[in-house]
Amino acid sequence: MMYTLEQLRGFVAVAEELHFGRAAMRLRMTQPPLSRQIRKLESAVGVQLLERDNRRVALTPAGEAFLGEARRILTIAEAASDLAQRVHLGTCGLIRLGFTATAAFSVLGHMLNRLEHELPDVQIELFEMVTREQVAALAGEDLDLGLARPPFDPELFDSLLLYREALLLAVPAGHRLTRLDRPAHADDLAAEPLIFHGQHRARYFYDLVVSTVPLAQERVVHSVSQVLTMLWLVSAGRGIAFVPASAALNNVPGVAYVPLAGRHPEPVELHLLWSRHSRNPALGRVLHVLKTACPDGPPKR
Repeated sequence: MMYTLEQLRGFVAVAEELHFGRAAMRLRMTQPPLSRQIRKLESAVGVQLLERDNRRVALTPAGEAFLGEARRILTIAEAASDLAQRVHLGTCGLIRLGFTATAAFSVLGHMLNRLEHELPDVQIELFEMVTREQVAALAGEDLDLGLARPPFDPELFDSLLLYREALLLAVPAGHRLTRLDRPAHADDLAAEPLIFHGQHRARYFYDLVVSTVPLAQERVVHSVSQVLTMLWLVSAGRGIAFVPASAALNNVPGVAYVPLAGRHPEPVELHLLWSRHSRNPALGRVLHVLKTACPDGPPKR
């Protein structure tokens, strides 16, 4: 049983007009080819769908049943075409977004709200990953977009700086460093137990801290990869930690934040990161929206 969408459209027009002449005018065609379409459709279906004579056209019981299905098929066909065009244009589709934990409590929510408003038919799947994992997933086409820390291979990836922020000291509430009337220096930390970023899973922050503040590694009591874990360890009095300013948005009880002296007031960077070889049409639309999503940096407390 084979019939065409043109035959279905012809049948629906005749069934709704109950007149071949008016149906042909509606379809911008002449009556003879329309009559041939209906005969071919009935032959393909194997039953008579219309009763017609010189005075009237009427649906048979089989035609009444077939009319509803014909409308449904035409609706599905039109929706499929529309969907394909929207996916091609990037206004519909799927974006797999990787993000670091600190991005989750700084800009991620704001960005998702913006995307939902601007591109409601683009679905966003979220994957929490450290930067090293995001880079590997982007290279393997398992992610479309990342919220990650530099550096990146410019031959493989393109990136956009979203914002910079300060590096702070997270210390237990009431700690002596909170009573300084200036930013803390390396000498102020000489006797403090340190909660450090893991050298492998949090390499960006590890390198940033080591290059900013010369510290004795024997003072490191814990090495972890997630900022939130650091804050809870600080809250428990296990030591002090170096965290991005947006970490304060967590409001972990028993933790205070102290400015840190350094050559660069806002050394911590967060970038959008994507493969130069991405074939996802929705990526361009998403990037256009996100380029203006965080013009003023992360939300303030």
